[in-house]
Amino acid sequence: MSTNDPSPPNPDTPLRWDIFCQVIDNLGDIGVCWRFCAGLAARGHTVRLWIDAPEDLRWMVPGALEGRIEGVRVLPWTEPLAPGLLGGLAPADVWIETFGCRPPPEALEHRAAAIAAGGPAPVWINLEYLSAEPYVERSHRLPSLVSDGPLRGVGKWFFYPGFTAATGGLLREQDLPERQAAFNAGAWLAAHDLPRTDQPRASLFCYEPAALPALLQQAGQDGASDWLVTAGRAADAVTAAQAQGLDAGQATLHRLARLTQRDYDHLLWACDLNFVRGEDSLVRALWAGQPLVWHIYPQHDNAHHAKLEAFLDWLQAPESLRAFHRLWNGMTSAQRVWPGWREVASWRPCLLAARERLLAQPDLVSQLLDFIAEKR
Repeated sequence: MSTNDPSPPNPDTPLRWDIFCQVIDNLGDIGVCWRFCAGLAARGHTVRLWIDAPEDLRWMVPGALEGRIEGVRVLPWTEPLAPGLLGGLAPADVWIETFGCRPPPEALEHRAAAIAAGGPAPVWINLEYLSAEPYVERSHRLPSLVSDGPLRGVGKWFFYPGFTAATGGLLREQDLPERQAAFNAGAWLAAHDLPRTDQPRASLFCYEPAALPALLQQAGQDGASDWLVTAGRAADAVTAAQAQGLDAGQATLHRLARLTQRDYDHLLWACDLNFVRGEDSLVRALWAGQPLVWHIYPQHDNAHHAKLEAFLDWLQAPESLRAFHRLWNGMTSAQRVWPGWREVASWRPCLLAARERLLAQPDLVSQLLDFIAEKR
């Protein structure tokens, strides 16, 4: 190679990132965006997270709003943006619009003025929703030109998380295997005043499934078990079921305080069955390697049904796990909901095999850094 040849792109070069997040399902949107920001910061990048509803970060990631997390600054996405806020910020190398949100108009105009003055355009990425549907592999890494506004004609790219090697992969911290290997479930349960028994444990993080009362009643008839109920909608759904006369029998319900992101991971690792909802908790449950049941975010046209079936196909889920998912998501109904702990245990090999397939693939942050280096 001659000395005049350009250097190859380096994905390890520290960059400045603007990540834009508009909250719809607050825990999932914030959860994904924060883990993404933290993953970048852990590799030496400087990240600004623009978010319109940041308050849940106060308990999910203590110190985040106060600027105590090295490498990540949380900025308020108000309408309009606070006067003068953009003027004091250096231009970002990369823009990430999460889940199809569009950056604030003031940010578009500010960057257009910088480009007109001779500055570079950012590498602009639309980080999309997670799905196992076939369109993800077809759409991953496709380019698109901005069609209107002050940055009309600037290029951006679609980047799709996913479960296969032809997608962008999943969020996974570099130290996750070591953290899991060092985890002591008994000590964690004791620290949270939860029972350390040999009876099976389930975590419950869900919306308001119609099958919930029957599930808990039938599980209570299946022997002693502990059910760790997360704060928020899951706890409210359990309270509503109890108000309607729910008898959980030997299924002991434990209401949890709000958990940090790290402690939510620990909850999943400490349980034999994890009920999860949305996107972030699904990925965390896959890394846990325990049987899981996904309450997918419901859409008015039932588009989530196809999304769920595609995930179950990728998972290579056994028939009983498929049937339970359909019941839990309101796609079917039956008098008998709870499959029994013995059947639940039979799901674990499927989840462990899925985790191994995922661990063999590069994680999302690594793939995105390679892509950014290529486009810069």
